[in-house]
Amino acid sequence: MRVAIDALPLLVRSAGVKNYLYYWISALRQVAGANRVLTVPSLDLGALNHEGSSAGRLRTWSALGARALANYTPLPVLRWQTRGADVFHATNLARGRIRGGVRLTATIHDLTTWTMPQLHARSNVRADAAFADLLRRADALIAVSECTKNDAVRFLGLPAEKITVVHSGVAPQFFDASAGDVRERYGLKRPFILSVGTIEPRKNIDGLIRAYRALPQDLRDQFELVLAGPMGWAGAETAELVRSVRYLGYIPERDLPPLTAAASVFAYPSLYEGFGFPVAQAMAAGVPVITSNVSSLPEVAGDAAVLVDPRSEAELVKALQRVLGSAALRAEMAGRGRNRVERFRWELCAKRSWEFFSNDRPPGRS
Repeated sequence: MRVAIDALPLLVRSAGVKNYLYYWISALRQVAGANRVLTVPSLDLGALNHEGSSAGRLRTWSALGARALANYTPLPVLRWQTRGADVFHATNLARGRIRGGVRLTATIHDLTTWTMPQLHARSNVRADAAFADLLRRADALIAVSECTKNDAVRFLGLPAEKITVVHSGVAPQFFDASAGDVRERYGLKRPFILSVGTIEPRKNIDGLIRAYRALPQDLRDQFELVLAGPMGWAGAETAELVRSVRYLGYIPERDLPPLTAAASVFAYPSLYEGFGFPVAQAMAAGVPVITSNVSSLPEVAGDAAVLVDPRSEAELVKALQRVLGSAALRAEMAGRGRNRVERFRWELCAKRSWEFFSNDRPPGRS
């Protein structure tokens, strides 16, 4: 069996989906063999760069051009590109029809543009609506969490039996991460609370900053709040709040494990996550986590994190005070987190994903 995976998101600016594809494809090739896991377009994965393409300029533009032809013209470009494959695993950048006889699958990462469309740019909402049409045509689907599966059934009307839950993984660098000299390189002189992610409304950065500012002065003197991640579609008020704390901006992939390991606490009060990579990464790095009691986050964090209502500043303040005020509690949480995250290794994800692909289901008309 040969599986062709749509790798186009590796050529554009992306966060979670690019992270997933990069490590997932690498792990699948370890499980199944490189000649059985192809990419469309054909790529050498190279180094992961969330801010740019994983290929050269010529390869990037030719691949983007080919996809535009596939998506917006009758030319059967994707049919040509998937010749010889038994399965085509699409992403949200695919729209074109696939060659008959090829099984169509895809991964559902989250339903955030359905659950809270008011927090997204209109272009994101339109793109996800178009991707939903492909999901309905697919023969089988992966959901990255039970929460995402349930939301897909509820909002898209997809049959539950069509969706297999395969939890995402955590990059191996986080499991043995150490701070090293990352504090010196980023000028972090005090212990700190870390939050990682694109600065956009769903991440609830405003709520986190307000909760931090409501902490007693002695805790704020001891611990600073550090934010890392590219500036997304944040409003002027959020941008101003971000400037009131320590904002590092986009952090290269190689620096994320040591930066995470250097934190005293990881705080992630997101309003909705399909999986929540930053939470799992922090647990792998041995950092105590405070996160939300909504969407997939309790499913990922289990009993290893302090869960709060993300819309309650009082709950978040109380959780921060509790965890920051007890080194013993932080150590206990770190141990529970390391145990919990063992189930989220990429090799396990790849093994379960290959079992999903190997299921003997007839291809549909895609």
